[in-house]
Amino acid sequence: MNINFEYYRIFYYVAEYKSLTQAAAALHNSQPNISRTIKLLENEIGCSLMIRSNRGITLTPEGKRLYLHVKEAVNQIQLAEEELADSASLKAGCVTIGASETALRMLVLPVLQSFKRTYPQIRIRILNHLTNQAVESVKNQEADFAVVTAPRNMEKPLISYPLIQFRDLLLGGPSYAKFQGKKWKLKELCAYPLICLGEETITSQFYEEFYHRYGLLFKPELQAATTDQILPMIKNDLGIGYVPQIFAEDALKQGEVFHISLVEEIPPRQICFVENQRYPLNVAARELKALLMLKT
Repeated sequence: MNINFEYYRIFYYVAEYKSLTQAAAALHNSQPNISRTIKLLENEIGCSLMIRSNRGITLTPEGKRLYLHVKEAVNQIQLAEEELADSASLKAGCVTIGASETALRMLVLPVLQSFKRTYPQIRIRILNHLTNQAVESVKNQEADFAVVTAPRNMEKPLISYPLIQFRDLLLGGPSYAKFQGKKWKLKELCAYPLICLGEETITSQFYEEFYHRYGLLFKPELQAATTDQILPMIKNDLGIGYVPQIFAEDALKQGEVFHISLVEEIPPRQICFVENQRYPLNVAARELKALLMLKT
């Protein structure tokens, strides 16, 4: 049977109120239309659903069975409507973000602080990944979007937008204080132990290309699991390493590390926003995207 859902909706209200008049008022309809719809539904189904009397409406056994199913369906639809209304007004909802560590610390967390103050009911899930993993999470719909250090080989339906630029500094610990006051060539520093993230990271790939540009091999002696680990390793004189300037400022001011100036200029790097054009963002994700874009 292909019965108009509106018939069931009207049946539900009549069964709830046990009155054609009250159901008509609740539905902003007329009593004759309500009565006619019930008759059409009964004809379609092929049985009597209601008994009309001076005392109101009484459901037949078939009507009672139908009411139990229709009530559940109507309640589910009303619940969905309420959830969508709350989501549209940002009173409810969830945003899942794929984020690389550098992007998370540099941009995502400060923006989330502001977002949560304005929309405290929105739930946030953060998938802290390597850049390539974060991008893949968007492709697979595990995340609504990703905020990462500039990814490579972006393929449709994914698209990226630049958010902010940042620069790295080459730093050394206390024993490298003597390196200040002059500019050094990369090849002059190759004899010193170098600290970097693992070769599977975008950071490592970025510096491989940077060194290759000057005919040098990028060979870190120490690999850190996270960016957070690099600065303490430098402070403890385990080697020299590249750290985003914003993360190094406090340690530089306190004299815990020292900037090693290079003749070769380190190219700026970018934090990018990545989304899947095939799947539109929900209302909350669009609002968070807008806040991130304000940082550009």
